[in-house]
Amino acid sequence: MMVQQQQQPQLTLTIHLTILVGALLLDLLFGEYPARLHPTVFIGRAISLLKARLKHRSKIREYANGFISAVALIASVYLLAYTTLSILEVNGIALIIASVFLLKSTFAIRAMEEHAYAVINSLRLNDIATARSNLSMIVGRDTSRLDEEHILSATIESIGESTVDGITSPLFYYALLGVPGALAYRTINTLDSMIGYRDEYHRYIGYASAKLDTIANYIPARLTALTMILAAMLLRLDWRNALRIMLRDRHNTQSLNSGYPMSVMAGSLRIRLEKIGYYTLGDRENAITIEHCKIALRVMKLSSMIFIAIVVLPLLVMGIA
Repeated sequence: MMVQQQQQPQLTLTIHLTILVGALLLDLLFGEYPARLHPTVFIGRAISLLKARLKHRSKIREYANGFISAVALIASVYLLAYTTLSILEVNGIALIIASVFLLKSTFAIRAMEEHAYAVINSLRLNDIATARSNLSMIVGRDTSRLDEEHILSATIESIGESTVDGITSPLFYYALLGVPGALAYRTINTLDSMIGYRDEYHRYIGYASAKLDTIANYIPARLTALTMILAAMLLRLDWRNALRIMLRDRHNTQSLNSGYPMSVMAGSLRIRLEKIGYYTLGDRENAITIEHCKIALRVMKLSSMIFIAIVVLPLLVMGIA
């Protein structure tokens, strides 16, 4: 009995690590799932069905509709995943396969790199129209009039922000709450990306979704910024400037969170990132080039691995102890 009690925590940790490594390998080898198989696509469809029903003549009612619907959807996704995986516990292999499949759907390392290179390759061919179109796939701003400098800036900004909401945050919640927690986070982030806007139509129905996303990313964004500084140090970039710029410019963005990773990117690369009419991050010490985008992708990947090593793994161990 004593042997079983000592082995069981190690077995549980082994399963968690197997799921994590399996999901990472699946992402790096194959990228995103087809839309017909992607859990996030199904979540998006559910949000689309709810969206029109959230509108009301009363602003207060819209606030309430948005809050209740967001919480209900997040809870439903969590409970569905939890129940499904609980049923599969009778078969360890089936549990691991399902967990790997679901966890991989919550983050996207290879897809972010592919989207960035679609922009980069278009600029290499001097095809700015295609570069603008490819950029529009990863940013919410109007890209139709951006020049090359601002296309590159937006790409690097997206790489920085996506390191948090596309990689480290879902893995953070996996470490805390397992696969259901990662899927719950992905639901929050998808809600924010679909209805968490400040325009007249979405302002009240999307308020709760935007706030939940801010809360969910609050800790991961700051931890990720620190791991980015470590990555910059290991890559022999200007990590001291990255720290200085982060401390100076982190509040320049409207978002409480995105300014952290984006300002670290600007500082480590010694460039200025700008969303015209909204914010600037960093100093214009160097003109932004395609090479800066490629380096930003290396920072993204290395900082994600550091995050896993110094945040995710310790949380998994503490949760099992």
